[in-house]
Amino acid sequence: MNTITLSGRIKRIRYRNEENSYTIADLITDDTGVTITVVGTLAGIDLEDRLRLSGTWEKHQRFGDQFRITEYELIFPETGEEIRTYLKRLGVKGLSSPKIRTLVERFGSDTLSVIETCPEKITGLKGFGKKTMENLREALTRQMEVKRLIAFLKEHGIPVSHCAPIHKHYGTKATECISSNPFTLLFDINGMDFNTVDHAALSLGIAEDDPRRVRACLLFVLEQFASDGHVFAPAGSLITRCMEQHHMEHEPLASALEELKAKGRVVSETLERDGETVQAVYPTELFRAEEGIARRLAMMLSMPEEAPDITREEILETVLARLAIKLSDEQLVTLEEILCHRVAVITGGPGTGKTTLVRSIAALCDHLNHETVMAAPTGRAARRITEVTDKKASTLHKLLKFDFNSGAFEHNRDKPLSGDVFIIDEVSMVDTLLMHRFLDAVPVEATVVFVGDIFQLPSVGPGNVLSDLIGSGCLKTYALTRIFRQAQESPIVMNAHRVRTGEFPDLHPEEKEGPSEFYFIETGDPVKVMQRVVELCATRIPATYGYTPLEEIQVLTPMHKGDVGTISLNVALQQALNEKGDALQSLGRTFREGDKVMHLKNNYEKEVFNGDIGIISKVDKKEKTLSVNYEGRKVAYETEELDELTLAYAISVHKSQGSEYPAVVMPVTTQHYPLLQRNLLYTAMTRGKELVILIGTRRAVEIALSNNRPNMRCSHLDRRLAEMA
Repeated sequence: MNTITLSGRIKRIRYRNEENSYTIADLITDDTGVTITVVGTLAGIDLEDRLRLSGTWEKHQRFGDQFRITEYELIFPETGEEIRTYLKRLGVKGLSSPKIRTLVERFGSDTLSVIETCPEKITGLKGFGKKTMENLREALTRQMEVKRLIAFLKEHGIPVSHCAPIHKHYGTKATECISSNPFTLLFDINGMDFNTVDHAALSLGIAEDDPRRVRACLLFVLEQFASDGHVFAPAGSLITRCMEQHHMEHEPLASALEELKAKGRVVSETLERDGETVQAVYPTELFRAEEGIARRLAMMLSMPEEAPDITREEILETVLARLAIKLSDEQLVTLEEILCHRVAVITGGPGTGKTTLVRSIAALCDHLNHETVMAAPTGRAARRITEVTDKKASTLHKLLKFDFNSGAFEHNRDKPLSGDVFIIDEVSMVDTLLMHRFLDAVPVEATVVFVGDIFQLPSVGPGNVLSDLIGSGCLKTYALTRIFRQAQESPIVMNAHRVRTGEFPDLHPEEKEGPSEFYFIETGDPVKVMQRVVELCATRIPATYGYTPLEEIQVLTPMHKGDVGTISLNVALQQALNEKGDALQSLGRTFREGDKVMHLKNNYEKEVFNGDIGIISKVDKKEKTLSVNYEGRKVAYETEELDELTLAYAISVHKSQGSEYPAVVMPVTTQHYPLLQRNLLYTAMTRGKELVILIGTRRAVEIALSNNRPNMRCSHLDRRLAEMA
């Protein structure tokens, strides 16, 4: 599609996201005087500003033709009329229209420059007092600051979408800070890429062999290792990646790595892993976290163990009386022992009785008058514990009283949590940093019970904490292996266990008579897979099983992009399930009354958390607000807060962790090849309680079963704990 260039004046700003400057505006074109709608990133732009735009025309299905901006340039006021309009819009107290006319008549096209750089020339004019001039200069400087920053960013190849966060972080010294050391952008501004910053640095005259450049490259790549789930990077791999991806030389990289060690930015240790010697390079924060976890657990394990004053018969009677549950021998042995240990782990797949044990431990603690604290890494997982135990559970962040503004936790070693027994569920989702924060705040004499399934996906953040805790051999671990009879009758449970061990699941043919719990529908074309997903959710599953599409059916998919990624599936499912109704636009997305949506980041003010799913109950087009019903609790969103929401007819498998749904539909195609993993397939299947349908190809399932590499993360927690305990 050909890129078009046009210019014009901003007539109206319909919408602006203050965080990323995504804007929808009306613009009067210079050549024809016609008003058009423009959409895209427009940082620091105000009403009446003149712009030169590059972009393409596109047709929105509801709002018609609009101009999608790819590049823009601010045209500073030049003519007397433009300058008068600009100064009037500043709204400076004491600066009347006659005074503005006097200024422009006196200084012409140099008026703005004179106000900024030579204000003494104006104070001599009649009617311009010192206070008026101070207000005028301050207002103009504030306006021009952002506009000059935009020009500066464009000149050096930094996307203007970063303008707002850059200005917010550096303030009036933004261009000065970037010019002095552009590599600080990598660590101060989210989403910055090394190649972008490196290009800017070279354009600013920073030499290729500048030590700051080499150090920044190492730190950026080390951060990439952490984003991939690793706690440390092998030094050889770290340097090799810098050389291959960013064309660095080995010698400067080795020297820069030594400098970073000396400055305390990284920690390097020689480790023995699987019979090999590894030079491990840690970000300092992750080293302290890993070592802190091991040290704290070793301290807790050194505390004297005390057996609870309760007999086997009392345990049986208590659980039967409180929960109406008859325990198996395996469960009874676990309950007899578990409260004797300072730290213990319960692990097992679906149908092995983890939930029954958690309920029983909570009941025993009540019987023994122990103060029990229950938590999980996500809001949905915490609510699920509350549902099954009837005891209040919270997220770990809320338990530790995390302040998102300061980034600090209120509870720590100096201000520990209150409690006798801490039960933490879905521990496979807890990363190294969060586990360190939690253990640092737990009283050293308390009992901690970790619960989780080590075969599920590991945490999004760095580390493989649950697997490492078990692998250390230091914690008493109760691995539940017996699948209870009721669970044995479930094709979902049995197939999940087969997938866990790398066996091919029993793929029931689509044509099987009567409704089953598990189906595989073989379809190779991703577009047809998408169509079948929509058909199943909109008609076939509701007709056959009676499930409601929004509340009881969840589509899970490995990726966000592609024909069967979350983005395309959400658009298709929205059209099929909720095509009409009042709507608001945000970042190119449409939110309608009745839509299924997910909240994307923890918001303690609203008490909604990353991964919470609700239904839009009301859209107010006039006020540009909407309300989301989260299981009976309604939460209001202003327009600028809509970037905290996304459609949730289809969500990623990672986002589904800690949740269960009556029905799960999952596309499994080779289009997902980069993310097809055994534990991903296993995690998706275990989200379904009553129905799981896979749609795709046998080849894609085979690829997932054979790929068990993602569990291999660079961490040393298991050995470190074994050495300390």
